[in-house]
Amino acid sequence: MAVYFQKREVVVPGQLLAEGRYRSSFGTWMDEGGKIYSTLVGLAELRGNTVKVVALEGVYIPREGDLVIGTITIVAGNNWKVDIDSPYLASLHANNALRRPYADDISQYMDIGDVIAAEIIAYDRGTGPFLGMKGRGLRKLTDGMILEISPAKIPRVIGRRGSMINMIKDQTGIQTMVGQNGRIWIRAPTNEILQLAIKAFKMIETQAHTSKLTDRVRQMLEEGMAEIQGKEPPSKDAVDEEEPSEPEPVEESADASTSLEVEEPAKRMEVEAEVEVVEDDAGPVAEEKSEEANETEESDTKDDEEVKEK
Repeated sequence: MAVYFQKREVVVPGQLLAEGRYRSSFGTWMDEGGKIYSTLVGLAELRGNTVKVVALEGVYIPREGDLVIGTITIVAGNNWKVDIDSPYLASLHANNALRRPYADDISQYMDIGDVIAAEIIAYDRGTGPFLGMKGRGLRKLTDGMILEISPAKIPRVIGRRGSMINMIKDQTGIQTMVGQNGRIWIRAPTNEILQLAIKAFKMIETQAHTSKLTDRVRQMLEEGMAEIQGKEPPSKDAVDEEEPSEPEPVEESADASTSLEVEEPAKRMEVEAEVEVVEDDAGPVAEEKSEEANETEESDTKDDEEVKEK
């Protein structure tokens, strides 16, 4: 048994990764001799005895249970055709989106150009994916904006058990839904906060292969929010002392294990998070000023007593 790569090493298609009693997983293939090779350009990982490669780039391939954000392109009978930024055009039947009875003309509910949040309920390479909108939070998105990034970077945006996306929500107060197809819906209280959130997502996309990314994104957001709120940004040393960095979440590939860590459709609605208020430090300053005032009053009293004695 042997492994021929370092943790998070960038590998290329055809590169020998391991041989022996190892299992081949996403982004790899195994020959008859038990040797495992990479099929992608990505980051090689070893989980137990399973070898896989996390793609750095790639198109979205639908999987059942995925949350996707799509645009309606065709209305035909009781079906909508939806662009989900995939090689396959998705279908959404009215029975999987509306309560009965509904009108014959379903375009009055959702029409061409509308953006929706839906779930992949079935997928077959011959017929393409089928969508459903019966889960909590799945609906037509009428406000906010859509940001598109590489679908291969979505697991890093979400983080292990939602650690990264929840941190971004807590820091900025935005509402967001992250589609596995690389589309992110964002609604922010102000345009400045919206631009800061976009900067964070773009930072994750470009630096997804690096370590300690969560700490760097948090630091950037704290400084950005402090600037927006007109307060002095916290120093990096103070942040390190108050909040020790946690182990960096391991980037997940777009396989079945990732979908388990993504919020289920019932939990995939946006969560309103209040912007964290930086504590006002006027208290200690006020105390120092009051002490100086007391010392001044004592000094004046002594001067008055001296004058009286004279």
